[in-house]
Formats: sequence, C-alpha cells, structure tokens
Amino acid sequence: MNAERTVLEYYDALRAGEPLHPYFAEEDGAVKFGISERLDGYEEIENGLCEQTETTTDWTVESHDLVVTERERTAWFGDDVRMAWTALEDVDEGVRHEFTTRWSGCLERHEHGSRAPSDGTGDWRFVSMHVSVAREL
Repeated sequence: MNAERTVLEYYDALRAGEPLHPYFAEEDGAVKFGISERLDGYEEIENGLCEQTETTTDWTVESHDLVVTERERTAWFGDDVRMAWTALEDVDEGVRHEFTTRWSGCLERHEHGSRAPSDGTGDWRFVSMHVSVAREL
C-alpha cells in the first residue's frame, strides 16, 4: 500500500467509526494535533482517538485537495478537508459540529518484526498529524 492510500483509508476509518490509533507509529515521539487537543506519544494518541470514537458518531470527511509526496521510507501530506460529526451527548438535540479544516502530517514506512518484507515495502504509519480550522484573518 502507498502513503496516499493510507491517508484515504484513515479518512474511511474515521467515517466508519473504526479504530484510528493503528494508523499511528507506536513511538513516544509521535504527535497528533487536533482542532482542540495535542496528543503526544502513541499511548496518548491511542487513548485520545479511542475516546473520540466512543463519544462521536455520523462523521463526514470530505477531502478537497489531497497532496502526498512519498519517498522510500518517508512521506508527507496536506489536504483541505470538510469534516462534521455529532457528539453522542448532542444526538437528541441534533447538534452537529462542522468545520473546514487543513490537515498535514508525516508518515514513515514500518516493517513489523522478523516477517517484514525485505523489498522495502511495509505499512505506512503517521508519526505526526496536524488538523487545524481554516479561518479568514
């Protein structure tokens, strides 16, 4: 799989309410910035994304300008994404959170243990991700 496909699969997993933390490198130095949080290290990322999945529903994720550059073991991306969701506590009131956002991040190719392919292929994992709200100044 290539890095672009990994980004698109992450979007699909977010829409489907599937676990998101497996897309991140299990490293202390990994970081994820969301609209309102900063998660440092794999453990915080895992906990934060699990909580997000457990407390939200009905995600919309629309990519509008995905650009991915890939090298042998590293890749980076940027995208303009319209996203929306409903917090479970807001379902009865019909409150929907909607934002035009900018996403960027870096990925590394990770082989897994002794069964890793020797041809340089492997799974791509995010080592950093940044999601911010796009607003006029």
